[in-house]
Amino acid sequence: MSELRFTEDHEWLRTEADGSVTVGITAFAKNALGDVVYVQLPELQSYAKGDEASTVESVKAASGVYMPLDGEVLEVNPALESNPELVNEDPLGAGWFFRFKPADTTQVDQLLNQDAYDRLIKANAEA
Repeated sequence: MSELRFTEDHEWLRTEADGSVTVGITAFAKNALGDVVYVQLPELQSYAKGDEASTVESVKAASGVYMPLDGEVLEVNPALESNPELVNEDPLGAGWFFRFKPADTTQVDQLLNQDAYDRLIKANAEA
């Protein structure tokens, strides 16, 4: 398993052995949303960086999940359709949203590492 990377929008990314990238929302995002009750998964198509690829709804609010890089969605997590609670139980594991093939794999390494993401969360908490 490779090192997780993060976006400022609180998505996590993990590069898989086949070069695809798995995406989900962080525990911080899940905690901010409250209990997740519905996930709209993306279509299997190409998206540009910043496009809203998915939507997550909780008891508190609905929020977009944004495409972290240009790429093509290859697979979605079918378990979330019948069991969106997986995001609550295991946001960094079984609660993943989709896998995509990035247009440029080197861009993954330019995203936030764990230390940088932790600093972002701390700065948000202090603001």
